[in-house]
Amino acid sequence: MNISIPAETRRWLGLAVLCSAFFMVILDVAIVNVALPSIAADLDFSPRSLQWVVSAYALTFGGLLLLGGRAADVLGQRRTFAAGVAVFALASLLAGLAWSPSVLIAARALQGIGAASMTPAALSILMTTFDEGAERNKALGAWGAVGASGGTIGLLIGGALTQTVGWTWIFLLNVPIGATVLVLTPVLLEKRPPAAAKQRFDLAGASSVTAALSLLVYAVVDAPAAGWGSLQTVSLLAISALLLATFAVVERRAAAPLLPFRLFRVGVVLGSNVSSALFGAAIFGMFFVITLYLQRVLGYSPLEAGLAWLALSVPALLASAGGAALVTRIGPRLPLVTGLSIVTVGLWLLSRLPHDARYLDDVLPALAVSGLGVGLAFVTLSIGALEGVTEPDSGLASGLVNATQQIGGALGVAILSTVALSAGFGDALLVASAFAAAGGLFALWAVRAREPATVTTIDTTALEDAA
Repeated sequence: MNISIPAETRRWLGLAVLCSAFFMVILDVAIVNVALPSIAADLDFSPRSLQWVVSAYALTFGGLLLLGGRAADVLGQRRTFAAGVAVFALASLLAGLAWSPSVLIAARALQGIGAASMTPAALSILMTTFDEGAERNKALGAWGAVGASGGTIGLLIGGALTQTVGWTWIFLLNVPIGATVLVLTPVLLEKRPPAAAKQRFDLAGASSVTAALSLLVYAVVDAPAAGWGSLQTVSLLAISALLLATFAVVERRAAAPLLPFRLFRVGVVLGSNVSSALFGAAIFGMFFVITLYLQRVLGYSPLEAGLAWLALSVPALLASAGGAALVTRIGPRLPLVTGLSIVTVGLWLLSRLPHDARYLDDVLPALAVSGLGVGLAFVTLSIGALEGVTEPDSGLASGLVNATQQIGGALGVAILSTVALSAGFGDALLVASAFAAAGGLFALWAVRAREPATVTTIDTTALEDAA
């Protein structure tokens, strides 16, 4: 389309388009949680299979994000972004029309495939549109605000839709949003040539890591029924470990690896990605457990449960807004460690909620503390994971940080739902708190004390040649 828009205006309107697409992705991570009891009743889900409505999405999303990120580098950012949005919107339509548990789970997996294409492409477009430093951090602050608050806003929207027009609309809502994003994409997003010099995909690496992660999550999910020490569980975990080792070997020998290990030589990138996995495990699992707690223990309606999450989303928005500026001034280490420490305290407070908890006295303070930590940690992780990465690897780095968070989230939901069923909600949230604490400790070790967000871009080509 040939519409004349001033370049500066176009950049920030384009950011709004990117954030809208990301909002859909984050929305569908969380929006189903508040509708799970209604979905279970209407489609006759068993208690064990219900969590796959969450995990199927997180698993394909996380498992394919590295491939989606590299696709943005090889095929072009805007093309990959638009393809992902189209798949996501069509999958959402299928999910809204689902007539059985298997159809809904398949549609959720397809949604994850679309999200795995559009999310790293969107973040990569953001990265190449805004210069590294204060300007990019401001844009990432908006991105982080969507990520930190989108989940809780999704719970609110999900509660309202489930209680009024029905749970199917939590998926159908994505169709008009996706269509609007597709129309605006060629108008507001610049088309750039592919950034990667090597026009090849590492299919062997993609298949081995996806299979490894899928088996890992399935083993954890089915362990309560099969037994943690059973032949099935032990075998699946062993095969998963073998496939991960195969992936590492493939990546070292591939001409165009899906995940060049040279990226991890940047301490803040390594620290951000490992912490992102642990953060995802804590937060995704917390969303799943607390939503069930609010409805099944405290007797909240879907709308009441959604409104309850405002206590987390408002502090998360405020912390995200200030977090980007803070990282620009002092570097990512202190904000990241502080954010994850606050999350740890918030989850510990949530673990102590009684069976007769009162919202204002018990639930609200614990969610508010958690929200402050979530907002600060999320935006810092987004900035740190892209710091010092050159444009040819921007899609890959974007896919990597999303992959670690989504896979961590899938495992977190599986582990915390298992603990909640066997030991109770309180113990499950203690495990979530331990995940957040581990993320903070790793960041404290891996990220240098003064590694500001305006560091000189590293020459990754030279590093690759040296490797």
